[in-house]
Amino acid sequence: MITIKKYAAIDIGSNAMRLLVANIIEEEGKETQFTKSALVRVPIRLGQDAFTVGEISEENIDRMVDAMKAYKLLMKVHKVEKYLAFATSALREAYNGKEVIEIIKKKADLKIEIIDGKKEAAIIASTDLHHLLKTDQTYLYVDVGGGSTEFSLFSDSKMIVSKSFKIGTVRLLNEMVHEVVWQEIEKWIKLYTEEFENVILIGSGGNINKLFKMSGKQQDKPLSYIYMNSQYAYLNSLTYEQRISELGLNADRADVIVPATKVYLNAMKWSGARSIYVPKIGLSDGIVKALYYGRI
Repeated sequence: MITIKKYAAIDIGSNAMRLLVANIIEEEGKETQFTKSALVRVPIRLGQDAFTVGEISEENIDRMVDAMKAYKLLMKVHKVEKYLAFATSALREAYNGKEVIEIIKKKADLKIEIIDGKKEAAIIASTDLHHLLKTDQTYLYVDVGGGSTEFSLFSDSKMIVSKSFKIGTVRLLNEMVHEVVWQEIEKWIKLYTEEFENVILIGSGGNINKLFKMSGKQQDKPLSYIYMNSQYAYLNSLTYEQRISELGLNADRADVIVPATKVYLNAMKWSGARSIYVPKIGLSDGIVKALYYGRI
């Protein structure tokens, strides 16, 4: 007999907000399956407010409230049993972040929790990585967001170390990442990967997913360092308008995809990785699984 439950996750990031509605399929004697029922993405760039001005603007608060009201209605229509809403670096750093949470709770009747980088990395790492991880391989998991990037090192199917850095696409676009941060990341990656041979990258985030889709590769095939390097050069050679008109990128993707590619490329270079796998996983998927398994 099969039982189907519906859980939802709301990920309030620095570049966009996402609602994931997931089907959780339980069948006796079989491993629980998680499938996407719906995914809605709203491009509210909160990081632009948080990292440059220090607070979320009235306009974006209103947009957030409207989005949350819509998300609540969608969850009702989908008959979602449980949900969790997490906000990451933008609301974490905006001095009115807690005030925004209270406004949304009052006007949209949705509870949001602001989480730190460590918890964000742990939730992302709790996704279906075990299906990818081979015991004889070492993997560096890299999740590039708008405000922060999470790095997790896995060996023998176990997480060795994890760290969150204040480097993300929105910060990079606004030239708010000092060279010292790049140096810290390089030092950290080299320190923890030097004892391992043939490190493989696993990438997550909207930008690497877009790059993978553009490559036309099959889901179980990786992207090479050579491909990533050539794509970075190609994307960098195009103007913002050309990335929209010629590549068909969304307006809120056409600018951030370049700095994101740079982060993945540097992670590959500093770890010695020659390839990067791009599974369809992220914070939203991690939230659903953590909620289901009682890890949160």
